[in-house]
Amino acid sequence: MLRYLPFLLIGLYLAAMWFFSAWRLKQELHRNSTPLTHPRLTPMLERLGRAMDLPPVRAHVYEVAQVNGLAAPDGRIFLTRGFLDKLDQGQVDEAELASVIAHELGHVAHGHARRRMVDFAGQNAIRMVLGTMLNRFVPGLGGWVANLVTVAIIARLSREDEYEADAFASALMIKAGLGTGPQKSLFRKLDALAGGRASLPAWQMSHPPTPRRIAAIEKLEEKWRSL
Repeated sequence: MLRYLPFLLIGLYLAAMWFFSAWRLKQELHRNSTPLTHPRLTPMLERLGRAMDLPPVRAHVYEVAQVNGLAAPDGRIFLTRGFLDKLDQGQVDEAELASVIAHELGHVAHGHARRRMVDFAGQNAIRMVLGTMLNRFVPGLGGWVANLVTVAIIARLSREDEYEADAFASALMIKAGLGTGPQKSLFRKLDALAGGRASLPAWQMSHPPTPRRIAAIEKLEEKWRSL
């Protein structure tokens, strides 16, 4: 029985980390968000809803200055205040922000938001276990190596999630009569809108490079046209 104790402790640790992370995120979003009622986006929420044979999509504004979208583990969709400011400043348009909402709906549909919370807890557990094991062979360096391995694994999983959410958004945007043009044009703007992203090796990036995301969408479009 004792030989299974470490695995039991790891399982309990993962569960505790998941619940704590989910609770903390929920509290943060509750404190700092309001319903999205922007008059220029209301028609877009209605179009996306109709395309799914549902009522208008409900979304919220996360009151932070960063430019981003978010799908919470409870299924709620958020745009940041920074994104809405870019809309009011004319740097993005309504259809481009509709593509962000469609993308976040893709994360919800595929269960990515909940899975990412598990990934976060698992990342810490893997780093801890792997670091302990590697320290037996490379004392002092085990934790560093374990961190690199864990970051690479989580980043790759995150990139796969982004491709899936992009595909969902493309299909929804086409069905809503908006097409994929706004989605691709927004991708080309994102780095500048976000103030530039830190240069990272490809294996550490949580999102695929813009050219690859656009190429993946265009490949899907070719496939759908041939059906």
